[in-house]
Amino acid sequence: MKPIRIALTKGRLENKTVELLERLGYDCTNARKKGRKLIMPIGNGEIEVVLAKAADVVTYVESGVCDMGVVGKDTIMEKGGTFYEVADLGFGKCRFAVATLKEKDLYEGYKTLTIASKYVNVAKNYFEQKNMDVDIVKIEGSVELAPVLGLADAIVDIVETGTTLKENGLVVKEEVCPVSARLIVNIASMKLRKKEIEELIDKIEKDIKKEQRRPRK
Repeated sequence: MKPIRIALTKGRLENKTVELLERLGYDCTNARKKGRKLIMPIGNGEIEVVLAKAADVVTYVESGVCDMGVVGKDTIMEKGGTFYEVADLGFGKCRFAVATLKEKDLYEGYKTLTIASKYVNVAKNYFEQKNMDVDIVKIEGSVELAPVLGLADAIVDIVETGTTLKENGLVVKEEVCPVSARLIVNIASMKLRKKEIEELIDKIEKDIKKEQRRPRK
């Protein structure tokens, strides 16, 4: 039987997912000692892990070349796609927020706001829900620069601790929504490999609940 192929977002989400799989009893030696490999068998070969950038995880799962994936809610909100979002994994927690210079009043006057963001769809949808027309500027790098340099009135970005904002003279003005790692499943895989995938999802959900009950040091 071919392995369940899981696409993982490289970096912290990858490491946290490997920890989760180890707690479930899978031998993740190949993932721990991967070198430059991007595809690795896990356990006794019943799972195959594929390492990819976040947006590509969604593409691989949506296309069906991977059965499942672990990706941040931020990527799902920005990129969209056709798949099942089956579980909040409870790690990779941060939040989307609107931030600007500390002294700036965003809603003073009637000028159309300019918002800078890597996440143009998230920013657009947020302000549409507020019935506001805004100009969106896409920034690929350090989005915090935009208000400082006068390119934008504010930014919409992922915030974890807020340290980077603070060091650049910005503050959070509004919370948009919380973000965390999500487990997604290809629609066809869920039908064709229903028993295997549902058993794995069940194990993962039980582990999540167990971790949530664990006392924090």
